[in-house]
Amino acid sequence: MSWSLWFTLLGATLLISLTPGAGAINTMANSIGSGWARSIWGILGQQLALLVHIAVVAAGVGVLVAESPLLFNVIRYAGAAYLVFLGVRQLRAKPTAPDAQASVAPTSRAAMLRQGLLVNLTNPKAVVFFLAFTPQFIRPERPLVPQYLVLGATVVVVDVLVMWFVFAFAARWLRRLTGSQAGQRRLNRVFGGLFVGVGVLLAAVH
Repeated sequence: MSWSLWFTLLGATLLISLTPGAGAINTMANSIGSGWARSIWGILGQQLALLVHIAVVAAGVGVLVAESPLLFNVIRYAGAAYLVFLGVRQLRAKPTAPDAQASVAPTSRAAMLRQGLLVNLTNPKAVVFFLAFTPQFIRPERPLVPQYLVLGATVVVVDVLVMWFVFAFAARWLRRLTGSQAGQRRLNRVFGGLFVGVGVLLAAVH
């Protein structure tokens, strides 16, 4: 991949990562609930899903998803349902007393990794997006594997940096609201509503 093409890829990837979506909401919720440092596990789960999407497109299965309305809709509604489930769970979460918060165990690393994976994996629009995005930066006359490795590494590194140092870091100042039960309820409503809203949009927008 030429440097000029790579810099174009870098700019496009940065713009895409900075666009708020389910992954950004999930990252911010993890940062508030478990801390900025531990939120990296949810981000890594999201990157595993991105690599799966890229591999699917590279294998040509993305064409099948794009051309099969039934398969696309099954995955789309499953992803939407999962996001709504996360939102409802957040909305129903009960606030804890400020003096009891220290005794509440944070979400485990495995749970955050799994949730991050599912949030991105159950979004079939990502497959269709990469199906349209990837060919712009792949030259079929050149060896394909090195090009896909460069593309995958660029997408993952940029997304990790944006998620951790933009969205997760921005959520740190919201943690002061968790010092009161009223603040916890407000945050639960905000993030629960965002999860539900993204899920509904995923199901409704074609």
